[in-house]
Amino acid sequence: MYAPERYRSIVDRVTGKGRASVNDLAEDLRVTPETIRRDLSELERQGLVRRVHGGAVPFGSVGFEPTVDTRDQVLVDEKNRIARAALAEVPEAGAIIVDAGTTTARLLSLIPDERVLTVVTNSVAHALALSSRDNITTMLLGGRVRGRTLATVDQWALGALESVYADVAMIGTNGLSISRGLTTPDQPEAAVKQAMMNSARRKVILADHSKFGEDHFAQFGSLSDIDVLITDTNADQEVVADIEALGVSVVQA
Repeated sequence: MYAPERYRSIVDRVTGKGRASVNDLAEDLRVTPETIRRDLSELERQGLVRRVHGGAVPFGSVGFEPTVDTRDQVLVDEKNRIARAALAEVPEAGAIIVDAGTTTARLLSLIPDERVLTVVTNSVAHALALSSRDNITTMLLGGRVRGRTLATVDQWALGALESVYADVAMIGTNGLSISRGLTTPDQPEAAVKQAMMNSARRKVILADHSKFGEDHFAQFGSLSDIDVLITDTNADQEVVADIEALGVSVVQA
C-alpha cells in the first residue's frame, strides 16, 4: 500500500471511530508502528488528524483524554523501563509526591520494602495499591475525583499541597514540547500537577516518547522548571538535545 492510500485509510478510521491507536493501525494496514507514527506526523502537519498519546484523534480534539485502562495498555515495555529508571530518584527514606498515572503506578510497585517513605498522591488507585505497605505512609489528597484519571483535583487537593514539602515529585504528562512545555487536557488536573511540582525540592517528569511534540489544552509547567526527564530510547534525539540545552538531565531507559 502506497503512502497516500495509507493516509486516506488512517483519516477514515480516525474520523469514523473518533480515535485510532498506533498499534491497531499498524496491524490493520500491515506496516510497522514506526511507519504509522511517521504517517500521523505528516497527517497532523496537513491538519487532517491530531496526534495524541498512543494514536490519533480527529483534528481539533485538543481536549481528548483516554481513560486509565486505555493508557495502561499502551507502550507497556517503555513504561516499565521508565519506571525502573525512575526508582533511582526515590530516596531511601523521606517524602515523595506522586501524581496519578500509569507509569507512576509502575514506579510505586517497584519500591522495595527497605525504603521507608511518606507518599503524597492524588491518585485513588495509587493509594489503594499502597495501603497494605508497612514501609509506606500514604497521604491521599482530598477533592473531587475525576473519573477518567481517578485523580483528586480542585481546592481541597491544592490546599493540602500548600502545607507540604517533599524530597521529589514524580509527575506524568500528556504532552511535552519545546514551545509549550508540559501540558495535559484538564485544567484542574494541571493545577494539581503544578502545585505538586511547587511542593517538592526536586522535579522529575516521566514521559514516554509518544508524549514528545504533543500539546494539550492546559499547561502546568515549562521544561526549564524540571530537574530530570525520564523517557525511553525511542525519544526524538533532536528534542532530547534541545531539552538538555535547557539544563534538564535526560535519562533514556
